[in-house]
Amino acid sequence: MLRNRNFEKEERVARIAGVNIPTGKRVPIALTYIHGIGPKFADEIVTAVGIEPTRRVNELSDAEVLKIREYIDANYTVEGDLRRETQMNIKRMMDLGSYRGLRHRRGLPVRGQRTHTNARTRKGPAKPIAGKKK
Repeated sequence: MLRNRNFEKEERVARIAGVNIPTGKRVPIALTYIHGIGPKFADEIVTAVGIEPTRRVNELSDAEVLKIREYIDANYTVEGDLRRETQMNIKRMMDLGSYRGLRHRRGLPVRGQRTHTNARTRKGPAKPIAGKKK
């Protein structure tokens, strides 16, 4: 019986910090799929664990994936914990009544951008005002 060669290779999905890492990409690029790890931290992780940056995720052994996972757990706040921390910081500012908290509460830009024009991402779609046409 003939077999298709694609089925002989078993694709193992690397799961780090609750995220399925893309298997065909280079390790530093794949690590950036985790919320809280950008290119800089990905490079730091790869050098600290001792993996070549040119290797692909599907070339890693289970032990190497485990090393990466343990290093990230020990040294970085990522995914759910980071999102929760960010939300708590925003909630704290809103409860304090700080300027940034008020901007968050009203759904306006927080970092000093203009709102006379633009800011449509934060403000939502434009609402027509009755009697404005001339």
